[in-house]
Amino acid sequence: MTTASEATAGLAAVDSGSMQRRLPLALRLAVRDLRSGVSGFYIFIACVALGVMVIAAVGALSDALNAGLASQGQRLLGGDVTFARIHRRATPDELAWLARQGAQSGNGAVSETATLRSLARVPGGDDQALVELKAIDAAYPLVGAVQVAWHAPAPATAQWAADAPIATRLGDGALVDPLLLARLGRQVGDTIRIGAADVRIAGTATREPDALTDRLTFGPRVFVSLATLERTGLLQPGTLMRWRYAVRLDAPGAAIPSADRLAAVAARQRAELPEAGFAITDRRDPAPQVSRTLERLRQFLTLLGLAALSVGGIGIANAVSSFIERRRRTIAVFRSLGAPSGLVFRTLLLEVMFVAAIGVAIGLVLGLVVPFVATALAGGALPIEAEIALNPMSLAIAALYGLAVALLFALWPLGRAGDIRPQELIRETVAPVTRLPPWPFLVAIAGLAAMVVTFAAISSGMAKVAIGFIAGVAVVLALFFALGLCVTYLARRLPRPRLPEVALALGSIAAPGGLATTVVVSLGAGLSLLVAVALVDASLVSELTSRIPEKSPSYFVLDIPKAEAERFRSTVRGVAPTAEIHEAPMLRGRIVALKGVPAYQIKAKPEAEWVLTGDRGLTYAETVPEGSKVTEGKWWGRDYASEPLVSFEADLARRLDLAVGDTVTVNVLGRNVTARVANLRRVDWESLAINFVMVFSPNTLRAAPHNLLATVTLSGDDLARDAEVARALAKALPSVTPIRVKDAINAFAAIFEKVMTAVRVAGSVTLVAGALVLAGALATAQRRRIVDAVIFKVLGATRRRIVAAHFIEYGVLALVTALFAVVVGALAAWIAVTFALKMDFSWSWMAVASALALAFGLITVFGGIGTANVLARRPVPVLRTE
Repeated sequence: MTTASEATAGLAAVDSGSMQRRLPLALRLAVRDLRSGVSGFYIFIACVALGVMVIAAVGALSDALNAGLASQGQRLLGGDVTFARIHRRATPDELAWLARQGAQSGNGAVSETATLRSLARVPGGDDQALVELKAIDAAYPLVGAVQVAWHAPAPATAQWAADAPIATRLGDGALVDPLLLARLGRQVGDTIRIGAADVRIAGTATREPDALTDRLTFGPRVFVSLATLERTGLLQPGTLMRWRYAVRLDAPGAAIPSADRLAAVAARQRAELPEAGFAITDRRDPAPQVSRTLERLRQFLTLLGLAALSVGGIGIANAVSSFIERRRRTIAVFRSLGAPSGLVFRTLLLEVMFVAAIGVAIGLVLGLVVPFVATALAGGALPIEAEIALNPMSLAIAALYGLAVALLFALWPLGRAGDIRPQELIRETVAPVTRLPPWPFLVAIAGLAAMVVTFAAISSGMAKVAIGFIAGVAVVLALFFALGLCVTYLARRLPRPRLPEVALALGSIAAPGGLATTVVVSLGAGLSLLVAVALVDASLVSELTSRIPEKSPSYFVLDIPKAEAERFRSTVRGVAPTAEIHEAPMLRGRIVALKGVPAYQIKAKPEAEWVLTGDRGLTYAETVPEGSKVTEGKWWGRDYASEPLVSFEADLARRLDLAVGDTVTVNVLGRNVTARVANLRRVDWESLAINFVMVFSPNTLRAAPHNLLATVTLSGDDLARDAEVARALAKALPSVTPIRVKDAINAFAAIFEKVMTAVRVAGSVTLVAGALVLAGALATAQRRRIVDAVIFKVLGATRRRIVAAHFIEYGVLALVTALFAVVVGALAAWIAVTFALKMDFSWSWMAVASALALAFGLITVFGGIGTANVLARRPVPVLRTE
């Protein structure tokens, strides 16, 4: 079906050749037509390839990282199984039990480590820095290696073998992150003070094998031996110290322990040490929080790829419509020769889906390349080694998305193609077909859309979010489509201005088959997404940098011994007499059961799962804590002395299906404590006042060994005085750890900025899809614009006037699109910030300026290229062909 003259012979010629005779008629016609190539489908292919590439790349990279987690689980975990808890070191009986798990094969091993936050100070000086202290035994690490640069030992130091354990080589020294040397102005061989002990820097450590499975760190790492930890005086009852025991079940080189064996170890611990309070992790999922993050990232980026496909669907529909318009005379000739509409539809459908398959294939190839490029460029920054392998399921999902979306957007123009009548041959430009497709096609389109949404909901793993996201994309596309129609309608109704350039621009916008709707839709969705991300970013940054510092404490102070509480207060007020100090008991515990159901059996909602998977801060109080408000139930009295009670944070209780009267069991210091929920509280976490998910009645935890957590609020903004408070505390109470709130906020803000930058980069994929659609629309309109320009030239129009008319048209469309995108993006950001994040919405003029700049930039680039091509055409050849 390449030309009308060939069409009359097409029906007879398709029967030639033995191979072709065995093919269905529609397929033979499609094959003949595709011999001329895929000219005119390049934007179609690019739109499909872009969306498929994103989905395939996300799947491939996620699979590679998850495979790396699984295969390197033993090294990342430091063993086959780990047992961890806060506050309490394993007893001799517990250590013996752990050793028996590893010794079942006769070659097992156990490694004991302790981690806590502390301060490293320069002896005799004022410089100090927050550090993450890690005390290790002679067996550490069971698996993997620490990258160490050792300092030559002093003459009095005993010589050790090069392969001696790290703890043995350390002796009374420390291995430090090079960052700490820079912060304190120290060198290897110098001395630092940790707690009450002076420790020589024996070398630097740049990487540890089990860093990924440790808790979130805020300071540089410092390694010491367990003996040195005891010498520091930090090892006190109630100190927020995490004890961790890595167990290797078999000797090095032995077969990997089976999943059943790993599960059996956990089951034995629950049966034989039911109140030990250990959090158990095994090599199958060495870092659950990392696995969850990777899964959420995969889901988010997959939805962005689907959004890019949806925006690119406009380009697909345009390309198919343009293809049908080019074949209009051929289709009409076929119909006049007796070809049924079904044959025409099947032929065109086969051609379109063949081209879509090309786009899918390109997208899959590019998607598979992305993980190799990503690991080559940033592999060293990853805590795990990605293991790239071909995953047919991920590729099939990406291909299915691409083909389904291509078919969804192609059905509308294809449905109308079969109804082209022979008498429409000469009316293709003056009276283009505007009728709806037949009702079976409308039903098929609706059914296919429902299938795509259902598949996205199932494959994403978060049905509600996926459905909401797709519905939002559909609403945004519909809004911009309606806006494009409104712009066209208004351009037709406006009186023609006297300036010829403006009149020509408005006439072009109002003309049948104009660019208004396509330009507005193609740019609008991507710009809206970027504006929404920018405004959410601005709101969060405003929350962090403006509102919180004004009302937040200056310091959080950890591990204040109860006996030293008065000394702590006097030390702070000795430097800052007007300081406001708030204190609260502080313990750590782990939820082991809710309503009598073990925590490991509870399938919590993703947003509440974190409460059940680690240690939580616990406290007790006689009165409602500052920043909390009881929303259900009643608070206990000051002298309450009956059954243990607990107050639970209201939002988390709702997500965990907890109500007043239910029971919560927590393990504290190796003892299971069951308390009844007396009330639910709404907590204002933004106030940064001392608050906890769970607050117990005093009679529940008062007798347990614990320290105090305190906040210190200093008036004004005096950095020298703030630093003096921290130095005074370090000298008077070496075991306490002051954390400056502004430093923590700035560190979080820096991490958050990187995250938002990544989100903006990912979101720009949708804008790229819009740019492709825009380029396709301008290319499609090129023929009509060339004819118009030639006629204008013949009538005396100058090149300057034609250029001005084009750019006025583009400018009007860009301005309308950008302003409407700002409104839509701002509304989406307001909903997300106000209802999802529960914060105050902040406006950003930078987001508006960015949207306008992007819209005008894209329009200028693509429009300028198109206009240059129009002006380059000579009038006589164009008029002859027309």
